[in-house]
Order: sequence, then C-alpha cells, then structure tokens
Amino acid sequence: MKRRSFIQKAAGGIALAGLGETAAAMESAVRTAVSNQAKFTMKYAPTLGMFNHHAGKDPIDNLKFIAGQGFRAAYDLGLIGRPPAEQEKIAGEARKLGLELGQFSLKTAGGVHFVTNDPAAREMLREKMRAGLEVQKRTGINKGLIVLGNYDPKLHIEYQTAHVIENLRMCCDIVGPSGLELVMEPLNTLINHPGVFLTRLPQAMMICVAVNHPCCKMVDDLYHQQVTEGNLLPNLEMCRDQIGSIHIGDHPGRNEPTTGEINYKKIFRYLFDSGYDGVLSCEHGQSKPGKEGELAVIQAYREVDPVV
Repeated sequence: MKRRSFIQKAAGGIALAGLGETAAAMESAVRTAVSNQAKFTMKYAPTLGMFNHHAGKDPIDNLKFIAGQGFRAAYDLGLIGRPPAEQEKIAGEARKLGLELGQFSLKTAGGVHFVTNDPAAREMLREKMRAGLEVQKRTGINKGLIVLGNYDPKLHIEYQTAHVIENLRMCCDIVGPSGLELVMEPLNTLINHPGVFLTRLPQAMMICVAVNHPCCKMVDDLYHQQVTEGNLLPNLEMCRDQIGSIHIGDHPGRNEPTTGEINYKKIFRYLFDSGYDGVLSCEHGQSKPGKEGELAVIQAYREVDPVV
C-alpha cells in the first residue's frame, strides 16, 4: 500500500449514552464535552448548519459548537456565495479554534457544460474558476468541489468524455499555479440526480488519469456510491491515489452513520489504518428532528470513530 502517497493526496471522548432518554438529559451530557477534551480521531466535518438548534444560524457560533464537541474540521459548500468579509471571518475563526475547513463548491452543478465544447460554456467555467481562486485567497482553503453537469442525450458518450477531459485541463491550468485542487463528484441517478454525466468511481478515475494534472482529483461520496455501485472498500482501495475528498452519508435515508446499511465503523478503521488524514465531509441529514437529532449525530460519530 502506498501509505505515504495516500496521506499526501488526501490532505487538503465523551460518548452520549442513553439516546432513548429525554432530550434535556442528552443536552446536559453534551455540555460536559464543551471543554474539547475528547477530540475525534478522524477529521469529520459537519456543515455550518448541522447544529442550528444548539448553536443558532450564525456561522461563527456554529464553528464554536462544532469545535466544542471535539470535531477537528468543518465545511461550508456554499461559502463562495457568502460576502467576502464573512468568508474571511469564518476562515479566521476556524483557524483560531483549530478547525480545518473542507472544500467549498464552485457551483458548477446543473446544465450541460463540461460535456460540450461550446465557447459560452467554457467561458462560464473560466469565470467559476476565477471566482474560486478569490475564495481561496481569502480563506486558504485549497479544495474546490465541482460537478460535471448533465449528460447530453444528443451526443455520444465518447465525445462528451473527450470534452470533459479538455475542459478539466483548461480549468486545472487556471487554478494550478495557486494549488487549488478541483475535486469532481460522481452522483447517483437513481434517487437524487437523474441525468448527470458523472456517476461512478471508475469513470471519475479514468478522467483523472486522462487529465493528468495534479489539481484534478475526485470525490468518493460513500452515500452516492452505495446507491450506484456499492463495493465501497475495494473501490476506495482501487481509487485511493485519485481521491481528493470523501463525503459521508448512510443509505437508505442519507442520514448520519449507524442509521443505514453502510458499515462506517469498518470504513473509518480502514481509512485510519491506511493513513488517511483528510477531511471527511458530513454531507447528510439527521434521522431525528431538533436538538435530539443533533445529539444523535454526535453520538453516531462517537460510535464509529476508530479507537487509537
């Protein structure tokens, strides 16, 4: 196993007992963890809106709550849409709290753009890359999420793939000097994203190899891939040198680990033993509403976090 390679390319406690008890009792238990003495082993990254019932809607208060529960990372896919001053404030507070910020989205989802050689589509992609570079300058975040858009039913898949490779090379040439890594995400078509072009890890790996640029990587969203193809651990192993980001969500339901069929305890142990030290984006909902649901999320990550 290329342990050193996997580490480099991935880079960019108190367990709450008695979830059947009252929400008030659970909230009291979680307050005892705000001293941040029980750091998680892995860099699970809640979104800035995951704990609104405890922290409110202010992103700074959310960062403080996330850090207070022992998390080591956070992320905000919509960061690019926030005012520049707020972006800088979020990044500064995260640094102060010792939180690593995961990828932001470059907002390339929807429409037919990467799969075409249309000049207008290419100019749109250039503008998205330039906007991403501005966010990187303000925040220091070196990963930008991209979605390759929709499949064109009027064009052979081979032509579309060739256009994707050419367009990704163009985008990588724009962001390459800054070190901003573009991570493209395969999505499932059976439940959430009918009509998208990129759906499978082997497809994404082939494109990464063809683009042949250090800034071109892929996302392994374990929820999407469980829906699309399963075989999660062998696919992680096969694609590890091209994976720039990992997303978490159980299936069915796309909620926190332990609520579906994916064995996250085993997956996180594999990642830990492999030397993975990257951010793991908590891209999922909650199986229970309100404060009780937020506490259940924290408890779930305590249950599956590898014991050192």
